[in-house]
Amino acid sequence: MDSNIYVENILDHYHNPRNFGKPEKFDIYRNEFNPLCGDKISVFIKLNKNIIEDIKFTGNGCAISQAAASILTEHIKGKDIEEIKQYGEHQIMELLGIKISHLRLKCALLSIKTIQNALNQ
Repeated sequence: MDSNIYVENILDHYHNPRNFGKPEKFDIYRNEFNPLCGDKISVFIKLNKNIIEDIKFTGNGCAISQAAASILTEHIKGKDIEEIKQYGEHQIMELLGIKISHLRLKCALLSIKTIQNALNQ
């Protein structure tokens, strides 16, 4: 795929985030903050046994952090939490589909860090 399509996808998720908002009912909540750039993410997870039945997020920050949260929450619905606990940089970069500079890596990984910390608490 053309890298411009990936950039357009990031911008689309930033401007029109999926799964954005605080649900009425959830089982797990976690908030994380990136002090280097000011990005914030809060996740709200509804579980059915070990499966992520629903996930929503709120937050603010750069296009990368917010788009990554939108893309990731879409991707992990219906997945087993043990699988999500194994996700790392490789899976996130694959989902984003664009090259991220070392300085922006923490932005891209903030949502998975928040989700994994929520699942491990």
